[in-house]
Amino acid sequence: MLDAARQGQFCWWISPTYGMADEVWRSFKDSLNGLWAEKDETRHRLILPGGGVIAVRSAHEPDTLRGVGLNLAVLDEAAFMPEEVWTGAIRPALSDRLGRALLMSTPNGHNWFHRLYHLGLDPLQGEWASFHYATRDNPLIPPGEVEAAREEMPERWFRQEYEAEFVEDSGAVFRNINAVCTARAGAPRAGARYVGGIDFGRSQDYTAVAVFDVERRTLVVLDRFRQVSWQQQRDRLKALCERWKPEILWAEANSIGSVNIEALQREGLPVRPFNTTAQSKGPLIEALALAMERGDVTLLDDPVLKGELSAYTLERLPSGLYRYEAAQGSHDDCVIAVALAWHGVKRGGGAVSFA
Repeated sequence: MLDAARQGQFCWWISPTYGMADEVWRSFKDSLNGLWAEKDETRHRLILPGGGVIAVRSAHEPDTLRGVGLNLAVLDEAAFMPEEVWTGAIRPALSDRLGRALLMSTPNGHNWFHRLYHLGLDPLQGEWASFHYATRDNPLIPPGEVEAAREEMPERWFRQEYEAEFVEDSGAVFRNINAVCTARAGAPRAGARYVGGIDFGRSQDYTAVAVFDVERRTLVVLDRFRQVSWQQQRDRLKALCERWKPEILWAEANSIGSVNIEALQREGLPVRPFNTTAQSKGPLIEALALAMERGDVTLLDDPVLKGELSAYTLERLPSGLYRYEAAQGSHDDCVIAVALAWHGVKRGGGAVSFA
């Protein structure tokens, strides 16, 4: 793009979000080191001495990208932009100057970017060319880092993020649901160690409680209830603890959870808060998904749990982060409770110190 602009061409770099566009804007200014004729910080536009233009834009509002003739357009993380950015704005702008485009992205399922990628694989489509690179092709990333990621991530996410594969079911989170959901409810075992997880809810949402047998890595309890008072919920949890004697119960510390966690702690229950954020929720869910994929865990053959697992989805945001949530109209109370309980298993139950 720098070469094209130095030859007097009109060039745009389009990013999915304003934040990503700001980073690219700073990179262009650093690369040019002040060698421009004009600089417009508000519009993120540089005019070079020969009349060429570099502008960095966001795809957040596609209509603002219309109406400018372009020699070169770069769409960064194109698969995470609306298709209308390409079809309604950038492709027509290239016609004015018979311009070129580079669309680059991590795959995001079989969407419009996937369709354009395959145009470049068709020898009869002479105006298109496609290229594929995996993370291992990057000489700046040690092979050991890639292998470490392979061990820590569910297979299809690794294939999408590190192998750059178009994975059709990229929106699904949990696999092998029927294969791992085979356990039956039973009674406590003498000498067994148990840990649990709690997702508090009231009114429309459920409070869900899950308990794992640590050594067997088997879910032994899944209880859910709603539309009862907080005191009744705490009494029910206390009865569960008296029977199963869990070493620790990890509870989601949202606005509702914090009050209940403090009340349960005052009653002597081994409850610890788990602060759910955009950064902490991903590893929590991914750990359960990976265990299910590898068959390292056995869950109860519960129709509600299986329904929630199958309806749970993820969406990769333009920022690169994931958003995990139940499908519209579905609940995820059991999923969160089981994931918190599995978090306890992975941490070794209560045999650790907590700050």
